[in-house]
Amino acid sequence: MTAQRRVVAEVLDGEHVHLTADEVHSRAVAKLPEISRATVYNTLGELVSLGEVLEVATDKRAKRYDPNAHRPHHHLVCARCGAIKDVHPTGNPLADLPDSERFGFTVSDVEVTYRGVCPNCAA
Repeated sequence: MTAQRRVVAEVLDGEHVHLTADEVHSRAVAKLPEISRATVYNTLGELVSLGEVLEVATDKRAKRYDPNAHRPHHHLVCARCGAIKDVHPTGNPLADLPDSERFGFTVSDVEVTYRGVCPNCAA
């Protein structure tokens, strides 16, 4: 693993991490000053291709990168500030879609986004 990949992986480490590419770059530069924005973007693209990181687009804001790629989850998004939290509700949303609403599709995946206002914005 190159120093650049290691730094990007370290920046993305943690729970409820959903950083934009620019945020990843900013934090990576603090650890490895010579890392370029292009290297960060390329590394994020490679990590997404490898299935190590999820690319999350919850609204018209910048895409975010979620390192929680190996545990199925949904997202809770603040409608004001854009904060994102991983959530793990019980139940199976795939099973909740009746056959009559599948229109012949073989459904293989479900993405659920809950929206609301976070406690900081509500205060």
